[in-house]
Amino acid sequence: MSVSDDSRMPPTRVDHVGIAVEDVDTAEQTLFALGCERVHRETVADGSFEWATYVLGDASRLELIAPVEGESFLTDYLDANGPGLHHVTLEVADIDAAIEALEEAGERVVGYSVEDGWTEAFVSPQNPTGALFQLMEYHDDYADKGPDEALFVHGERLQNE
Repeated sequence: MSVSDDSRMPPTRVDHVGIAVEDVDTAEQTLFALGCERVHRETVADGSFEWATYVLGDASRLELIAPVEGESFLTDYLDANGPGLHHVTLEVADIDAAIEALEEAGERVVGYSVEDGWTEAFVSPQNPTGALFQLMEYHDDYADKGPDEALFVHGERLQNE
Protein backbone atom coordinates (compact mmCIF):
# COMPACT_ATOMS: atom_id res chain seq x y z
CA MET A 1 0.00 0.00 0.00
CA SER A 2 1.36 3.42 -0.82
CA VAL A 3 0.53 6.87 0.44
CA SER A 4 -1.86 8.65 -1.93
CA ASP A 5 -0.70 11.76 -3.75
CA ASP A 6 -3.15 13.95 -1.82
CA SER A 7 -1.85 12.75 1.57
CA ARG A 8 1.92 12.83 1.37
CA MET A 9 4.23 12.68 4.31
CA PRO A 10 5.54 16.12 5.24
CA PRO A 11 9.33 16.58 5.20
CA THR A 12 10.80 13.80 7.38
CA ARG A 13 14.31 12.70 8.35
CA VAL A 14 16.03 10.42 10.82
CA ASP A 15 16.72 12.43 13.97
CA HIS A 16 18.33 9.74 16.11
CA VAL A 17 18.42 6.10 17.09
CA GLY A 18 17.42 5.32 20.68
CA ILE A 19 19.28 2.60 22.58
CA ALA A 20 17.88 1.17 25.82
CA VAL A 21 20.58 0.56 28.45
CA GLU A 22 20.75 -0.28 32.13
CA ASP A 23 22.98 2.70 32.97
CA VAL A 24 23.91 5.77 30.90
CA ASP A 25 27.30 6.32 32.60
CA THR A 26 28.45 2.81 31.77
CA ALA A 27 27.00 2.64 28.25
CA GLU A 28 28.22 6.04 27.11
CA GLN A 29 31.82 4.88 27.46
CA THR A 30 31.30 2.83 24.30
CA LEU A 31 29.86 5.85 22.50
CA PHE A 32 32.82 7.96 23.61
CA ALA A 33 35.19 5.28 22.29
CA LEU A 34 33.36 5.52 18.96
CA GLY A 35 34.02 9.28 18.89
CA CYS A 36 30.63 10.53 20.05
CA GLU A 37 30.16 13.71 22.07
CA ARG A 38 27.35 14.06 24.61
CA VAL A 39 25.29 17.19 23.97
CA HIS A 40 22.38 16.75 26.36
CA ARG A 41 21.33 14.68 29.39
CA GLU A 42 18.04 14.88 31.24
CA THR A 43 15.85 12.91 33.64
CA VAL A 44 12.13 12.95 32.83
CA ALA A 45 9.85 14.86 35.21
CA ASP A 46 8.50 11.74 36.94
CA GLY A 47 12.05 10.47 37.56
CA SER A 48 11.43 7.09 35.93
CA PHE A 49 14.12 7.28 33.26
CA GLU A 50 16.83 9.49 31.81
CA TRP A 51 18.01 10.13 28.31
CA ALA A 52 21.20 11.50 26.84
CA THR A 53 21.86 12.60 23.27
CA TYR A 54 25.18 12.18 21.46
CA VAL A 55 26.49 13.45 18.13
CA LEU A 56 28.91 11.65 15.85
CA GLY A 57 30.21 13.63 12.90
CA ASP A 58 28.07 16.35 11.38
CA ALA A 59 24.62 14.70 11.47
CA SER A 60 24.65 11.27 13.12
CA ARG A 61 22.93 11.22 16.48
CA LEU A 62 22.38 8.52 19.09
CA GLU A 63 20.35 8.52 22.29
CA LEU A 64 20.78 6.39 25.39
CA ILE A 65 17.74 5.80 27.59
CA ALA A 66 18.04 4.17 31.00
CA PRO A 67 15.71 3.55 33.94
CA VAL A 68 16.28 5.65 37.06
CA GLU A 69 13.58 4.79 39.62
CA GLY A 70 10.73 2.31 39.80
CA GLU A 71 9.01 0.31 37.12
CA SER A 72 8.36 1.84 33.71
CA PHE A 73 7.99 0.92 30.04
CA LEU A 74 11.79 0.91 29.99
CA THR A 75 12.30 -1.59 32.83
CA ASP A 76 9.73 -3.85 31.16
CA TYR A 77 11.55 -3.49 27.84
CA LEU A 78 14.97 -4.27 29.34
CA ASP A 79 13.59 -7.26 31.26
CA ALA A 80 12.11 -8.69 28.07
CA ASN A 81 14.83 -7.76 25.57
CA GLY A 82 17.99 -6.65 27.34
CA PRO A 83 19.98 -3.61 26.21
CA GLY A 84 19.88 -2.65 22.56
CA LEU A 85 18.00 -0.81 19.85
CA HIS A 86 14.77 0.61 21.25
CA HIS A 87 13.46 3.06 18.64
CA VAL A 88 14.21 5.11 15.57
CA THR A 89 13.12 8.75 15.86
CA LEU A 90 11.96 10.52 12.75
CA GLU A 91 11.75 14.29 12.88
CA VAL A 92 8.70 15.49 10.98
CA ALA A 93 7.90 19.06 9.95
CA ASP A 94 4.18 18.55 10.71
CA ILE A 95 3.28 15.69 13.03
CA ASP A 96 -0.47 15.89 12.44
CA ALA A 97 -0.01 15.65 8.66
CA ALA A 98 2.45 12.76 9.16
CA ILE A 99 -0.03 10.86 11.33
CA GLU A 100 -2.80 11.41 8.78
CA ALA A 101 -0.60 10.16 5.93
CA LEU A 102 0.49 7.09 7.89
CA GLU A 103 -3.02 6.18 8.97
CA GLU A 104 -4.25 6.55 5.39
CA ALA A 105 -1.47 4.13 4.40
CA GLY A 106 -2.80 1.61 6.95
CA GLU A 107 -0.19 2.13 9.67
CA ARG A 108 -1.14 2.09 13.35
CA VAL A 109 -0.06 5.30 15.12
CA VAL A 110 -0.23 5.32 18.94
CA GLY A 111 0.87 7.35 21.93
CA TYR A 112 0.31 10.92 20.74
CA SER A 113 1.51 13.38 23.38
CA VAL A 114 2.69 16.95 23.72
CA GLU A 115 5.91 17.13 25.72
CA ASP A 116 8.15 19.95 26.94
CA GLY A 117 9.88 20.91 23.67
CA TRP A 118 8.24 18.53 21.19
CA THR A 119 5.12 16.61 20.18
CA GLU A 120 5.47 12.89 19.61
CA ALA A 121 3.60 9.82 18.43
CA PHE A 122 4.70 6.30 17.65
CA VAL A 123 4.25 3.90 14.76
CA SER A 124 3.49 0.62 16.47
CA PRO A 125 6.27 -1.96 16.21
CA GLN A 126 3.57 -4.40 15.09
CA ASN A 127 4.44 -3.35 11.54
CA PRO A 128 6.38 -5.50 9.05
CA THR A 129 9.73 -3.93 10.08
CA GLY A 130 9.25 -4.79 13.76
CA ALA A 131 10.74 -1.38 14.59
CA LEU A 132 9.24 1.21 16.92
CA PHE A 133 9.29 4.54 15.09
CA GLN A 134 8.95 7.70 17.15
CA LEU A 135 7.57 10.64 15.18
CA MET A 136 8.68 13.96 16.64
CA GLU A 137 7.96 17.57 15.78
CA TYR A 138 10.14 20.04 17.67
CA HIS A 139 8.61 23.11 19.32
CA ASP A 140 10.41 26.46 19.36
CA ASP A 141 11.29 26.09 23.06
CA TYR A 142 13.31 22.89 22.48
CA ALA A 143 16.19 25.17 21.47
CA ASP A 144 16.41 26.24 25.14
CA LYS A 145 18.11 22.89 25.88
CA GLY A 146 21.38 23.88 24.21
CA PRO A 147 23.05 25.18 21.05
CA ASP A 148 21.10 24.52 17.84
CA GLU A 149 24.10 22.94 16.10
CA ALA A 150 24.12 20.18 18.72
CA LEU A 151 20.37 19.75 19.24
CA PHE A 152 19.20 19.56 15.63
CA VAL A 153 20.45 17.60 12.63
CA HIS A 154 22.61 20.04 10.63
CA GLY A 155 21.88 22.68 13.30
CA GLU A 156 18.29 23.48 12.39
CA ARG A 157 14.76 22.19 12.76
CA LEU A 158 13.07 20.58 9.83
CA GLN A 159 10.57 22.95 8.17
CA ASN A 160 7.63 22.47 5.82
CA GLU A 161 8.58 23.17 2.25
